[in-house]
Amino acid sequence: MITINDNFLDQLNAKAKASSRLRSTFNFHKEANDPMHRMLNAMEPGTYVPPHKHENPDKREAFWVLRGKIALFTFYDDGTVKSATILGPETGNYGIELPPKTWHNLICIEKNSVAYEVKDGPWDPDNDKIFAPWAPKESDKEAEKYMEQLIAQLQ
Repeated sequence: MITINDNFLDQLNAKAKASSRLRSTFNFHKEANDPMHRMLNAMEPGTYVPPHKHENPDKREAFWVLRGKIALFTFYDDGTVKSATILGPETGNYGIELPPKTWHNLICIEKNSVAYEVKDGPWDPDNDKIFAPWAPKESDKEAEKYMEQLIAQLQ
């Protein structure tokens, strides 16, 4: 049994802060071939999750923000924003479930944010995500400016 409490989240947030990617995960599932993946995602402002979708194989994905604030964006096929929702315990928007084939990304808005994620498995790095051709890759210098443009749409 694993209890998700402040101490557990504090430790995960500390790992995210120390990471060059400004995020850290804790997997509850034990194997990549598990049919349901459950994990905690600790994120800090500045981390970049490139827009992507889960298709072929199609996978559902859900997020609940336990701490902090995280914006979840969905996109049309041409890259324009379809929806933007700030998730967090104090926003009244606690979580969101995405159907397969939905372009989406997450942007951390507040320090020490943690989301609980559930996604259909199994996980295969060769086909887990299709990254959007219209958005910067994680290593691109334009990623920071792209995130700023998305955050500006929350106003």
